[in-house]
Amino acid sequence: MDRDVMRCPAIFGVEGQALSVKEAKFLEETKPFGFILFARNIDNPDQVKNLVADLKATLHGDPCLVLIDQEGGRVARLRPPYWPDYPAGVRFGERYDADPAASLTAMRLNSRLIAADLNELGINVDCLPVLDVPVEGGHDVIGDRAYSTNPDVVTALARAACDGLLEGGVLPVIKHIPGHGRAMADSHKELPRVDATLEELRETDFAPFKALADIPLGMTGHMLFTALDEHESVTTSRRIVAGIIRGEIGFDGLLMSDDLNMEALAGTLGERAARAQAAGCDVALHCNGDFEQMKQVAGALAPPSEKTLQRFERALECLQAPQEIDLAEARAERDQRLALA
Repeated sequence: MDRDVMRCPAIFGVEGQALSVKEAKFLEETKPFGFILFARNIDNPDQVKNLVADLKATLHGDPCLVLIDQEGGRVARLRPPYWPDYPAGVRFGERYDADPAASLTAMRLNSRLIAADLNELGINVDCLPVLDVPVEGGHDVIGDRAYSTNPDVVTALARAACDGLLEGGVLPVIKHIPGHGRAMADSHKELPRVDATLEELRETDFAPFKALADIPLGMTGHMLFTALDEHESVTTSRRIVAGIIRGEIGFDGLLMSDDLNMEALAGTLGERAARAQAAGCDVALHCNGDFEQMKQVAGALAPPSEKTLQRFERALECLQAPQEIDLAEARAERDQRLALA
């Protein structure tokens, strides 16, 4: 990566299925770390390939991350008729209870198949796996996206999901650090408050993230943990980012905020971005493609620190050429192992 090129430590979504002239100019000038695609950006494979190529072209050859949320189940931006449906996360946890080995193999193959879909489009990051451990009565914003209520099962399946993506040349993102499973509210609409003790959080919520702290990309959750910081959400709390995420959990990868446009955070988009960066998030994630908001975010961010640049470069170094695989055979084995066939 050319260190003389000033990069904006942000990941941006764009408005539609093709890049507008003003968006292209803005991205060329700000040079963000990457881009994220949503359903509004997607029609058919050729259109997505062209959009991704145009996004990358604004950076004139500088490396970047191209993200998508392709979990399976209800969180999937790529859908039929052009792309297959994938099972929700909970399906692998249910299978694990009956046959752990079959479930882990199915999960690795499932992620490998997703990676193949993304590679065809030029997408190199999947915001997967979900490491959240849900509790009884928790809000359905996580729900069947979670693998299990057992942190050991979550850890095992998440590792298999990461392995499959990496084998397919796609980077995983562990989310939502340090755990979103206790949320009793939807952070898209309000800030969830969690009153669990530090001991309870260590025993369940933190455990999967600690076990997968070597993964190069991670995403915060917009949560208020009163045992950790009574006043700030994870994304804007230096106490949590430095003390828990970097310290206790030991995650030293590139840490991105969850979407800054979610109503769990207060203030303007620029204020949210600045507070997330000050707290220790390496990258600000802004998803909705609102052009004026994008300008606010970019204008509020300081240049990336040397540590952030190193983390960005380490993540890029983890990208590898996809390993050869027979996709039809992998799909058949996935279905057999998951008892779908």
